[in-house]
Amino acid sequence: MAEKAHGTRLLLIRHGESQVTVDQVVGGHRGCTGLSPLGRKQAELLRERLARTGEVPDPAALYASVLPRAIETAEIIAPALGDLPVQQDCGVCEVHPGEADGLTWQEFSDRFGVPAPGEHYRPWAPGAESWSSFVARVGVTILDLVERHAGQTVVVACHGGVIDAAFVVLGGLPVRRPFDTFVTNTAITEWAEAPSGRWALLRYNDAAHLAGLS
Repeated sequence: MAEKAHGTRLLLIRHGESQVTVDQVVGGHRGCTGLSPLGRKQAELLRERLARTGEVPDPAALYASVLPRAIETAEIIAPALGDLPVQQDCGVCEVHPGEADGLTWQEFSDRFGVPAPGEHYRPWAPGAESWSSFVARVGVTILDLVERHAGQTVVVACHGGVIDAAFVVLGGLPVRRPFDTFVTNTAITEWAEAPSGRWALLRYNDAAHLAGLS
């Protein structure tokens, strides 16, 4: 059996501020309308940072979820990553909200409630994912990406929930809580594979490029 390649880097970048966040709407496949003006500015600042610092040399691939806010973010930063094509993968989408898609946050809460701690097996709404099924879906996708690009650097424009789920998939944390993220828009979270085959968290929520942005 061939020796497994090492040195894989995985950079997970949360999308810029979304318009659905501004409008307080659940933004799934139907509801998402892309970035807000502030979100585009955040992504532009990230692009300028990456071009200036060269901190992501020779990336092999640039992925995004199929949601417009992630696609736009990836397209904006692509020039700083060698103009890589944006490969879309629904596996790194945010939690699929089912019938809650497109509702306002208040309508969602009124109709379906909010999963309480420990209810990570309960779907958020009819046709939606639960937190545990979401983590499983993201886990399969992340492990496939890093195997496909073993020894390379991969950049993924995704979502706060995906970044949270990576702590379960790569960091070995238990699935024990509902969705809740504190990841800043366009922040970088970076994982690297060690020679042992385990994963090391190199940075989390790195949003230095947003300093001074109101």
